[in-house]
Amino acid sequence: MSAILVQGYHSLKGELKIQGSKNAALPMMAAALLHKGTTVLRHVPRIQDVYCMMGILESMGCVCDLRDHVLTIDAGEVTDIRIPKEGGKAMRSSIVLLGALLGRCREAFVHYPGGCSIGSRPIDMHLEALSRLGAEIREEEGVLHALAPRLEGNHIHLPFPSVGATENVLLAAAAARGTTVLTGAAREPEVEELCRMLEAMGAGIRGLGTSRLEIRGTDNPGSVVRDVPGDRIVTGTCLSAVMACGGEAVLRRSSPGHLECVIGTMKKMGARIKVREDVLEIRMSGRPKAVSVETGPYPGFPTDLQSVFMVLMALSEGTGYLKETVFEARFATAKELHKMGAAIIIEGDEACITGRPGLRGAQVQARDLRGGAALAVAGLAAEGETRITDCHHIFRGYEDLCGDLQSLGAVIRREK
Repeated sequence: MSAILVQGYHSLKGELKIQGSKNAALPMMAAALLHKGTTVLRHVPRIQDVYCMMGILESMGCVCDLRDHVLTIDAGEVTDIRIPKEGGKAMRSSIVLLGALLGRCREAFVHYPGGCSIGSRPIDMHLEALSRLGAEIREEEGVLHALAPRLEGNHIHLPFPSVGATENVLLAAAAARGTTVLTGAAREPEVEELCRMLEAMGAGIRGLGTSRLEIRGTDNPGSVVRDVPGDRIVTGTCLSAVMACGGEAVLRRSSPGHLECVIGTMKKMGARIKVREDVLEIRMSGRPKAVSVETGPYPGFPTDLQSVFMVLMALSEGTGYLKETVFEARFATAKELHKMGAAIIIEGDEACITGRPGLRGAQVQARDLRGGAALAVAGLAAEGETRITDCHHIFRGYEDLCGDLQSLGAVIRREK
């Protein structure tokens, strides 16, 4: 059992470089399957989800080599079109391999994906969209068998801007004949980064950053060398830590252009933030001011930062509200924050949070990736010691959360 120990009531000051984006790296790794050769990705985070994706790719015959933060993927030979059950169940992002395998091999076997328990997250949209490109998908004893002797471009509309469904369409359409027009597409920066990678591989894509994408396929995707952008959710977590504890920090490679909604909300709560190209500077004194936040698809407020903002609001002056519109089970962290003295009332998809001057240390459980990181931030603003269990969730997306926060002066460590 993994655990993290946090000592609270220490203001933060320091500088750090933000890790590469988990949500960008994983679909970029899937895209490497389209090329019958070598792909190089730089600034790749050394996190559990990346190692899990490497294991899945290696089980298919690829050769993966991660040195420092440079990942080389040789997909010259794909010898297996089955995603192993263990890998698929461990990581929801494995579902994007469905579109990549159809693009490369025209056939795939995948299990229903797993990951964090934050809601139902059905994949119906993925399957319906891929069927519009010519895939026939059947369920055989709990395994999805997708077959597409020929992928043809088509018009596809997503009723909700699902990031995963958008990425699956992009990966399959990039290797399809003709042009695919996708409306209702997700606009997240990680989707745009995948588009740029597919363009570099030879696909033609118009409408980057919009909800309407036109994808012209290529029959011979080429080799690429790409940099993974900084992780905007890790950036938001570190900014929130400074806001919870007070102090100042400089965050480099922080992708501030992808956090405009978050930065605007933080300023309303009292943070002083300066943006310089890819660098963020934050100063915070006093308690945060209460606000109301509603999550939504990009460019709205990211659901991945909802839990950590719940912590900030639990420390705020006044009463604020959080409305979750993306994942119905994102409020699981509230139960753990109650143990630390937070005043949170949940009604349906909305949380009413009355701020208090501080929290108290307690033993709490990381129930999912982002909730676990939020508990670490809460521990920094709590009197006494906080012990966070089940931290394997955190390690799925944070390369070294303890080290990052230590570089800012936090007293936090993994339990031996």
